[in-house]
Amino acid sequence: MPYESRSSLPDSVKHVLPAHAQDIYLAAFNNAWNEYKDKQDRQGDSSREEVSHKVAWAAVKHTYEKGGDDKWHKKKS
Repeated sequence: MPYESRSSLPDSVKHVLPAHAQDIYLAAFNNAWNEYKDKQDRQGDSSREEVSHKVAWAAVKHTYEKGGDDKWHKKKS
């Protein structure tokens, strides 16, 4: 199901990502949730929710990376 706000995100997202990265995750997840609603639009046997989480993490990784300190940091341009 789509997320309404940052506070509704899973703990595994809320507790590790900075606020801006959470916003990216939320928007990407919700977009993917709508885009991949039909099974034929997904590869393999992945559920709608699995695909949406994968898309959301990929979106975050475009702008953020996990540092040596085990925290997520905005990538330098």
